[in-house]
Amino acid sequence: MSRTFRRPAEAILLVCLVALSTNAGLIRAQSPPPAKPRTTWPGMTREGTVLLPNGWSLKPAGKQSRLGDFPVQSAVHPNEPVLAVLHAGYGEHEVVTVDMRDGKVIGRVAMPETFAGMVWSKDGKKLYVGGGWDDVVYGFDHAVGLLSNKITIAFPEPLKADGHRGVAGLAISEDGKTLWTANVFGHTLARIDTTGSGKVTGEWPLGKDSFPFGLALDESRNQIYVSLWGEAKVGVVDTKTGDIKARWSSEEHPNEMLLARGGKVLYVANANRNSVSVFDTEAGKAVETIGTAIDPRAPAGSTPNALALTADENILFVANANNNNIAVVNVKELGASAPLGFIPTGWYPTSVRVSRNGRTLYVTNGKGASSKANREGPNPLARGGGDKTREYIGGLLQGTLSILPLPGPKEMAGYSKTVYDCCPIKAVDPLAVNGPAPEPGNPIPAKVGDPSPITHCIYIIKENRTYDQVFGDIPSGNGEPSLCLFPEAVTPNHHALVREFVLLDNFYVDGEVSADGHEWTMGAYASDYVERTWPLSYRGDRRVPYPAEGALAIARPAGGYLWDRAAEKNVSYRSYGEFIANGKTPDDPATTKVKTLIGHFDPKFRSYDLKYPDVKRADRFLEELAGFERSGAMPRLIVMRLPNDHTAGTSPGSPTVTAFLADNDLALGRVVEGLSKSRFWKSLAIFVVEDDAQNGSDHVDAHRTVALAISPYIKRGAVDSTMYSTSSMLRTMELILGLEPMSQFDAAARPMANAFTEKSNLTPYRCRPAGTDLDAKNTATAWGAEVSKKLNLETEDKADDLVFNEIIWKAVKGAKSPMPPPVRAAFVLPHPKSGERDDDDD
Repeated sequence: MSRTFRRPAEAILLVCLVALSTNAGLIRAQSPPPAKPRTTWPGMTREGTVLLPNGWSLKPAGKQSRLGDFPVQSAVHPNEPVLAVLHAGYGEHEVVTVDMRDGKVIGRVAMPETFAGMVWSKDGKKLYVGGGWDDVVYGFDHAVGLLSNKITIAFPEPLKADGHRGVAGLAISEDGKTLWTANVFGHTLARIDTTGSGKVTGEWPLGKDSFPFGLALDESRNQIYVSLWGEAKVGVVDTKTGDIKARWSSEEHPNEMLLARGGKVLYVANANRNSVSVFDTEAGKAVETIGTAIDPRAPAGSTPNALALTADENILFVANANNNNIAVVNVKELGASAPLGFIPTGWYPTSVRVSRNGRTLYVTNGKGASSKANREGPNPLARGGGDKTREYIGGLLQGTLSILPLPGPKEMAGYSKTVYDCCPIKAVDPLAVNGPAPEPGNPIPAKVGDPSPITHCIYIIKENRTYDQVFGDIPSGNGEPSLCLFPEAVTPNHHALVREFVLLDNFYVDGEVSADGHEWTMGAYASDYVERTWPLSYRGDRRVPYPAEGALAIARPAGGYLWDRAAEKNVSYRSYGEFIANGKTPDDPATTKVKTLIGHFDPKFRSYDLKYPDVKRADRFLEELAGFERSGAMPRLIVMRLPNDHTAGTSPGSPTVTAFLADNDLALGRVVEGLSKSRFWKSLAIFVVEDDAQNGSDHVDAHRTVALAISPYIKRGAVDSTMYSTSSMLRTMELILGLEPMSQFDAAARPMANAFTEKSNLTPYRCRPAGTDLDAKNTATAWGAEVSKKLNLETEDKADDLVFNEIIWKAVKGAKSPMPPPVRAAFVLPHPKSGERDDDDD
């Protein structure tokens, strides 16, 4: 039996979905000098909520306590008021113990690395923690909230020469003598004898693509349940023999599990869907699928990743990480659950637990309740710990703990209303535009399937620049000239394009780094797998595989990518370098692991390779464009990669930083000129965005980025200060091409209609020549040359970007020029206090 989680009655009666007053941007002409823009910035509002740039808001319930960097799991002590919280983010990996009565931190114990997995012994005298890619389990003695006497239980040898297990979920026997580990990258289940110093007594393979994550032990039946993260299944394993007795189908990305009713019922959270699977363990079958989204028609994107039950096991709590809430469900009657509403949390809840007396709820919020600008800034050369590294974007979002009394019906009604108020989806129909509909005649349709005079979209993806780095010198936009590294002399085409078409000065990327940035750029979502693994890789552990760009199937979001949506609607598409693997040399053909792209990419177009100029990529595309001209047909969706604005720093022999930017600028100008002079120009729109803004300086927010919209239907010579994000750009293309949204985030995003106009202007674009020497090379004596030689620049973001960005700054500004600290508001800027003027005041 399958049941969808219907909208709670209380929430309906309270008229839950309200229109946000955000994103009310104003278009202003550049000449004569523009008036102050009517702009809404993200951050704390007068209503006490924190507005994120994607339109979602935060107003967490209960008392908030600060924790550490990305809390991923919590565990209630079996007989003391102690909560252990595991942290596995970019910064310090640690276990924090918290007094459950007041939320105060009791102690902290650091570890070299962890990933997931934490369990108390049944008597509470021991705590065991997974050691991630170090392939160990740590054991601690416990007394009055303090952990001590750490022991390390190591696996005897690697599974293969270059392989690591990646210890994840843990489970322990009633007598505390046997510990089980799910090894997520070793694809195995292991058994450890905890007596003495500990010893691995068995290990069994679960399948090459299984990615085992969570465990639930049922000793009465001599079996253990394993959530197979990569298979959308639950494995049932005999604890005596290690044999897999059965594989039960769940939905995508099963992770945390919970046994109930004496082991007769198993709940499984499915993070890549909006669901929880419910299994009757005696019958060996699923009896129900509980939907956890605020509306059953919402696309994927809720990311349920943690579960808890009340003491009587009648009420189920589900943490919806990406919706920033807890879904509350009455599960008293097996197979006939009933929704009770939602509880608002902080940003990205990762764990939910109920106190032993059943009176209090505890929620860990992975990204906290807000963030800040780091005007103090990180020291770009400071690595290896300390508060300064926490100002880096990877570790900026410090987690929190929400503590609140278990709510009754009246409180649930109020909480549910808050959750709906914080959700930006105005309409329950994900096909309709969210927020104000485009004006009549606007070429951006108000609903998927409505006609548009624009029939073709070109989507160009670049690498890692902030708005101020390129456009900080433009007076008509909200820029900071002192932070501009690549002004008009270096990027004449970027500047000409925003002057002739539209300047977008309030546009933000949805991701933090390339690993999640390319996922957001193509899928309007980063899965729980990507969110959990990229911080480990970026903190320096290169054993953790890069999770993006089609490298691993498990990273794929449930809603797929933009080309998947195009394939569904028979919209022609072609990729030039995105999610493509280069051949060994430029003469060797490229390949792809993405099934949907097979036969839909150019094997002669070079993907990320800093030794290959962007102007050559432009040349190759223009060759293809000439063929499209001759045939009279061009793919309606073209995705293109122009990555060389990433630069190679001051690596000796490589082009200089300014030469790289000039190359990228010239390539963009040539592509736009070619398209604007083609037969397809009259019905074309070109969208350009960075995959992420990484670690560059920007006086508004480090997520603010370079974004362009180019079309005959763009408002010429205008500045559009509407708040947009990567998902807004995706939503705009989807509406033009008649594609359904991929996730809740593009479904909720406001399309870029304010930048478009009904009247077409077919004037073509004229490419500007390079304003600096494209052949300029770094010398061996350049500032940072020795450091640059040691950086890994073969793949994007493999280099230490704190060091890398200082090299870029000094390469442009001079060795004696100190790099200013980047503003790390992480989408949280203070709104003016009541009575103060802001940009909305006339």
